[in-house]
Amino acid sequence: MPFLRTWVLLLIAIVPAAHAAQLNFPEEIIPLQVGEKTIEHSFFSKVREVQLEPGQYQLKMRYSDLYEVGYDDHEIIESEPFWATVTISQQGQYHIEFNRPKNVVAAKTFAEQPLIQLQAPDESLATSLVVSKTAPQLATNNTPPTSSPTTAAQSTAGAPSSSQSMSMPAPPTAAHPDVVAMLQYWWQQATPAQRKAFLAAIKAQ
Repeated sequence: MPFLRTWVLLLIAIVPAAHAAQLNFPEEIIPLQVGEKTIEHSFFSKVREVQLEPGQYQLKMRYSDLYEVGYDDHEIIESEPFWATVTISQQGQYHIEFNRPKNVVAAKTFAEQPLIQLQAPDESLATSLVVSKTAPQLATNNTPPTSSPTTAAQSTAGAPSSSQSMSMPAPPTAAHPDVVAMLQYWWQQATPAQRKAFLAAIKAQ
């Protein structure tokens, strides 16, 4: 019975997520790795959510932001990949937070030394995370067991998110793909010089 099989598959996909916490990332902070598990972003959307069981994790991230420079120019500010230790103590919604720099000068300073916080559920204040260029060592005593994270890819164009394993599925093969999502993907993949050339080409039209 195809209908019954579909519901069974949906339940299998939903039940594991119900027992895990969800770690959310702002658009400017890109998750790259959890422990030894690399987060692979799909062709049409970026991973903005990670499902984690209670435990302590080494989290690798990168800061990337776009700023206007003058009237019709832009500059992309990016950091080197950096690490932080994140502790998940309960189920619920966790958020990586930061104070977005107001200008290019402040953004460059932030990129050199990112300052980020972890907002846990049911807590009024966010906790500052210690950032390092290399993977921090996890504590060996009284550390809850960790498990392989699952990720949820969420398009910045507003496509619905869905929980899935670290091995991201192949991009959809719809006859009419989301053009906005495709443009956003290639923008993220482009180098600063390529983005600048693209913006110049748009202005010339």
